[in-house]
Amino acid sequence: MAAVRHELSELEKHFVVVVWDQPGSGKSYSVGNENLTVNTYIEDGLALTEYLRNQFKQEKIYLVGESWGSTLAIFLASKSPDYYHAIIGTGQMVDFIETENLDYDKAIEIATEKGDKDKIKKLKENGRPPYYGSDVTWKSAEYLNYLSSYMSSNPKIQNRGYNTFRDIFSSEYSIIDKINYLRGIVTTFNHVYPQLYDIDLRTDYSKINVPIYFFLGRHDINAPTPLVEDYLNVLEAPHKEIVWFENSGHSPWINESDRFIKELIFTSKQKYS
Repeated sequence: MAAVRHELSELEKHFVVVVWDQPGSGKSYSVGNENLTVNTYIEDGLALTEYLRNQFKQEKIYLVGESWGSTLAIFLASKSPDYYHAIIGTGQMVDFIETENLDYDKAIEIATEKGDKDKIKKLKENGRPPYYGSDVTWKSAEYLNYLSSYMSSNPKIQNRGYNTFRDIFSSEYSIIDKINYLRGIVTTFNHVYPQLYDIDLRTDYSKINVPIYFFLGRHDINAPTPLVEDYLNVLEAPHKEIVWFENSGHSPWINESDRFIKELIFTSKQKYS
C-alpha cells in the first residue's frame, strides 16, 4: 500500500486507486494461511471486484497485477471477463515451473561469472526447483534474492527497488501488521506457490475475452520476458500488446513510475469493439 502511495500517487488524480493486500499478506494476514488455495485468491479477487463495481457504480474496472499477481489477474479475467476494461500484467508470470528453473540456471550462470563459489555450492546443495518440500520459501530465496540483487546493481535500471523500510514502517500498517509481514511471506509462499506449478498460461489460458497489456521491464530476469513473448504469440484477446520499459527490471511501476503512470492513463483511453 505504502509503495503504491509513494510511487504512483499521480494516478489518484485520474482514478480511484485500490490496493489489494492479497490473502495471507500485509493486512490480510491471519492464522490458518496454510489452508489458503489459489481458488481462495480468485474468489476474494472477484468479490472485491464486485464490491468496487457496486460501490463506485462502474460496469467495469481496470486491473493491474504484478509478478504472480499478474497471473491472478488472468485468472480473474478468465472467470469474469465482463468485470474488466483491461488487464495490465507487469513482472508477468507465464509458466511457474519453467520460470523457477530458468531463474535457478540464471543464478548459477551469474554466480559462475562472478566466481561466487559459496553461492554455487549452496544452490547445488538445495538442488533444482521445485523439489523443496516444505522449505520452498527459503530455498527459492537463494536464487530469487540473488537475481534481485543482481538487478539492483544494474546501472541500466532506474530507481532499482523497493524502499522496504520506508514502506513497512508506513502509517498504513500497524505494529501487528509489521510483525506479520515476514510470517505472511513465508506461509503463503510455502503453501500457495507450489499450487501454481502446474500452470502454463500458454496452454491453460490461451483465450481471454479482455484486452491485455504486458508492461515489461527490459532487464527483468526474475520473470523471463521471452516466456511472455511466447504467450503473446498464442494468446487470443480483443487486444494484446507488450509495452517495454527500457530502464526497468522486475518492477517497472517502481523503476519507471512516471512512465508507468502515463502508460496506464493512455491505456484507459483506448476503446475496443
